[in-house]
Amino acid sequence: MRVLVAMSGGVDSSVAAARMVDAGHEVVGVHLALSASPGTLRTGSRGCCSKEDAGDARRVADVLDIPFYVWDFADRFKEDVIDDFVDAYARGETPNPCVRCNERIKFSALAARALALGFDALATGHYARLADGRLRRAVDPDKDQSYVLAVLTAQQLQHALFPIGDTPKAQIRHEAARRGLAVADKADSHDICFIPSGDTRAFLGARIGVRRGSVVDAAGRVLAEHDGVHGFTIGQRKGLGIPGPGPDGRPRYVTGIDADTATVHVGELADLDVTTLIGDSPVFTAGVAPRGPVECAVQVRAHGGVAEAVAELADGSLVVDLRTPLRGVAPGQTVVLYRPDPEGDEVLGSATIRVAR
Repeated sequence: MRVLVAMSGGVDSSVAAARMVDAGHEVVGVHLALSASPGTLRTGSRGCCSKEDAGDARRVADVLDIPFYVWDFADRFKEDVIDDFVDAYARGETPNPCVRCNERIKFSALAARALALGFDALATGHYARLADGRLRRAVDPDKDQSYVLAVLTAQQLQHALFPIGDTPKAQIRHEAARRGLAVADKADSHDICFIPSGDTRAFLGARIGVRRGSVVDAAGRVLAEHDGVHGFTIGQRKGLGIPGPGPDGRPRYVTGIDADTATVHVGELADLDVTTLIGDSPVFTAGVAPRGPVECAVQVRAHGGVAEAVAELADGSLVVDLRTPLRGVAPGQTVVLYRPDPEGDEVLGSATIRVAR
């Protein structure tokens, strides 16, 4: 089988490529250039896709004796991931750029090019598993990335391979060292890859500009002014610009964002509890939507808590009724449905949250 391996320059994708070679496949490595200024996208463990990363990936490919290429996806990444991220925050939403990158870049644009060039599959270093075409959680719960892959369609999963999902991260590093790969101890990337400074508010402010509005409490009293709703997320406690806690001495949290009026609403912790989620653009990894209500477990953050729920399609939207409330859920986040399975929780599908109440 001809396999294209997306090589970020990190330890995970490097071992994924090595395992594909060991399996006897015809392997080619590719590094995605996602920035027009690649030297600016890594600061220590922050960021990715820098010239340093491309060099690390190339050296691993040399050790594995496989062809290696760098493909320029910077324009597509800017349009489909960065611009989408900025636009979502301007609307008062909280997007997950890793979800969009997998959906629109790695398993759409990249996979489409791979198939057009005659490859049979695209392999990545994600921590997830495939069994009988079904997407499941990784063996290592701390590194599980099935959440950010839950937007993939059944057709995309047919051409996907996740070679390291059956192995804990510590063993992956040991394996890389045993193979003589220099990236064995390389730090993992954290935060948002295209914001290596880690200052999301400054990044957004430079692109959205000043859009002044008010911070108000549950009674409608104006507590402070702000320079833009992009500086806030649901559940945020610090950096609200208000003088202190509420009249009862309890901290206040962002409970709602109205981008149309540039109003940020604050309230008590209990105001963040939600019991119903409505999601748009649902995707079901089996290729067909379930019939009727489905008992499932729900996750709304990549490494967040899980809640039992009942989900059902209604007028093209995914309606999720939670048996126990989730706290601080924001429009723009991805809701992922899981079904408990003896072989590892199976991903049923996902949707982009439009309403959380």
